[in-house]
Amino acid sequence: MDTTQNKQKEVEFFDQSAEADEYNVFTEAASRKLIETFSRLSGLSPGRKVADLGCGSGVFTGLLQQMGYEATGLDISAKQLKIARSKHPSIIFSEGDVEHLPFRSEDLDGVLLSGVVHHLPDPARCAAEVFRVLKPGGFFLAFDPNRRNPFMWLYRDKNSPFYSKNGVTENERPVLAQEVRRIFAAAGLRSRTNYLSGLSYRYVASPITRVMLPAYNLLDGVLFRASVMKPYSPFVVTFGEKP
Repeated sequence: MDTTQNKQKEVEFFDQSAEADEYNVFTEAASRKLIETFSRLSGLSPGRKVADLGCGSGVFTGLLQQMGYEATGLDISAKQLKIARSKHPSIIFSEGDVEHLPFRSEDLDGVLLSGVVHHLPDPARCAAEVFRVLKPGGFFLAFDPNRRNPFMWLYRDKNSPFYSKNGVTENERPVLAQEVRRIFAAAGLRSRTNYLSGLSYRYVASPITRVMLPAYNLLDGVLFRASVMKPYSPFVVTFGEKP
């Protein structure tokens, strides 16, 4: 099985998203909830150096800065980065690949992987780079769509009869929590998983699905509150520390 990612296709996809103004899929409240989750789980104090990998237009990078972190962003798409720099001129954004990070070893206190892992056929290379750039005791968090969530599976998994190619790359697939945890643990990181729901979408590429967004957002906010439903939440959160 081919475990390499077609970088050029990834760049083309996200460049097109930038041109179509489709780069920010979450509501403002959902984006803040994600960054508050990062801050709470990491315990990192203001002033710590944090990189937002897969930063896109810089929404999460900007929120990290607002939380008091020394934030920097990295993305593979030059056009997404152009938007990020125009929106957040005080933040340094770099063009680069999560499998070959342009940071020095043991340079960062924290790493946020913004919906990156599920784009990678083999996330092991990315996990190894996260280990390399984190300081001892440094924290990482990745969030990705959950393959066990019925909505994510129906819309975004190629095995689903309702799979839509709109708004997804060819490598993209929702993740299984235990697989992602294992990959980051194999890279040497203390790795745990949790689940996150209540992240309302403001936009999806499929016109048909877009009509259903209000219903989805409502169900997401209600269905997965019970502890028994947590493993079926829309997002897997993988997090931990470098020993």
